[in-house]
Amino acid sequence: MKATLPPLPALAIGRYRHYKGQEYEIFALCRHSETEEVLVFYRPLYGDSGWWVRPYDMFTGTLEVDGEVKKRFEYIG
Repeated sequence: MKATLPPLPALAIGRYRHYKGQEYEIFALCRHSETEEVLVFYRPLYGDSGWWVRPYDMFTGTLEVDGEVKKRFEYIG
């Protein structure tokens, strides 16, 4: 691990809607202990499936759905 890490990117903490319609709560950004990859720490707001992490680049990325480019997760508050 580097002695000084670069700052984490900005990402609003709060609720997000996945492009498929389900809602999630984002708690923090963190780093992978081995690779230093930035991860998003979150949980689904449905069911009881626990806590998850997803790579920041994937979380904030876009994808094409039915010919339309959409954000994977959209901030809703």
